Amino acid sequence: MLSLPLACADAAPPPQYRITHELTLPGDEGWDYLSFDELSHRLFIAHGTRVQVIDTERLSLVGEIADTPGVHGIALAPDLNRGYISAGRAGLVVVFDLKSLARLRQIRTTGENPDAILYERTTQRVFTFNGHGRNATALDANSGELLGTLALDAKPEFAVSDGQGQVYVNLQDRNSIARIDARSLRVSAVWPLPGCDEPSGLAIDAPNRHLFTVCGNQVMAVVDATSGQVLGTAAIGAGVDAAVYDPGVRLAFASCGSGVLTAVSLSPAGLPQVAQSLPTRPGARTMALDARRHRIFLVTADFGATPAATLAQPRPRPPIVPGSFRLLVVDAQAGHP
Repeated sequence: MLSLPLACADAAPPPQYRITHELTLPGDEGWDYLSFDELSHRLFIAHGTRVQVIDTERLSLVGEIADTPGVHGIALAPDLNRGYISAGRAGLVVVFDLKSLARLRQIRTTGENPDAILYERTTQRVFTFNGHGRNATALDANSGELLGTLALDAKPEFAVSDGQGQVYVNLQDRNSIARIDARSLRVSAVWPLPGCDEPSGLAIDAPNRHLFTVCGNQVMAVVDATSGQVLGTAAIGAGVDAAVYDPGVRLAFASCGSGVLTAVSLSPAGLPQVAQSLPTRPGARTMALDARRHRIFLVTADFGATPAATLAQPRPRPPIVPGSFRLLVVDAQAGHP
């Protein structure tokens, strides 16, 4: 097993976290990804058929982008003053003005059910990862022009960029990660993830070339972003869907639907280890990070009894209790940066 570049062994211990605020939000539909804009201090929440926008300084709802059926993700391009929404049920990317939230255009993707969506800043390209299409669509972020389709032969999940033109995406039903060259629009590598089943969320520590992928068998895997080698794993909760990495405190986080937020650090020997398992709320499986404040945002709701399985719905979900959808804010405890 390779060693990982680490802080010195006598570095300060990582902070501990707790839930500090809860904010009730309107709407009783399901939800998906969250995205945070550090310049405007706005949080974008994919919720049902709309994107809700939160002022995180005041913790108040300040707007929404409507008519985004089956919304999954929001990619933000502050350098272009644009946002891009994947409306999965409609097969569209909805482009909006990042400041005014005005809808600008919509673009049809080249695969069904665009799910994760990513803005790659060095090429100014937008990538949608199409779950049913088993491919990715590449768009010019300025003009909206279709640039190409990348065949993945797998169900893509979350994706990240290293800031140098390389994009990484989890391939959920192949237990692997694909590396994409954003300039040539070519899949340059596919790496298997031994010990990681159904990878979903993905985060990156670009300077140290580490990927943090979270897996359905309740582990976070640390992966070398150059070689694709799995460097180690740490135990997390069940029902995971998202991962983030905070470089300021050198922690990777996994948000799990079982109601736990797991913080993972790297030991002096280069192995991932659990720094904290914070009880949150059942269903709090997606999140976003405010790296400046070392603050994490999650959303969830209360649930009723799960209905019996049927042929049409072999894995039924419990109904959402009306009026219970809410934002959770998680902060480092006093005394930490």
